[in-house]
Amino acid sequence: MNEDRFRAVTILHDIALERAEQIDMGYTQEHDDEETMCQLAIAAACYATSSPYLGSETIQYPWEPESWKPGTYRDNLIKAAALIVAEIERLDRIAAKKA
Repeated sequence: MNEDRFRAVTILHDIALERAEQIDMGYTQEHDDEETMCQLAIAAACYATSSPYLGSETIQYPWEPESWKPGTYRDNLIKAAALIVAEIERLDRIAAKKA
């Protein structure tokens, strides 16, 4: 496996681990299904735009302040990607129910 492929697999692994951690913390499918106003995507945007380059968050975080736990810029992007995965999973469940 070349270095670029290995790096991509490592990043995807980090995203999957973050998503699993979110689930372990109680953010299950059932919980996510209650987030019907784009909260998962909005939270992802907050993490994705929270960087040392931008200063403060530019988007209103949708949940209680104590759940806001930014880290390094890379960590924030991993959290954002995992939240996007959660939102896509939620949308897929809605589509499956309609089919």
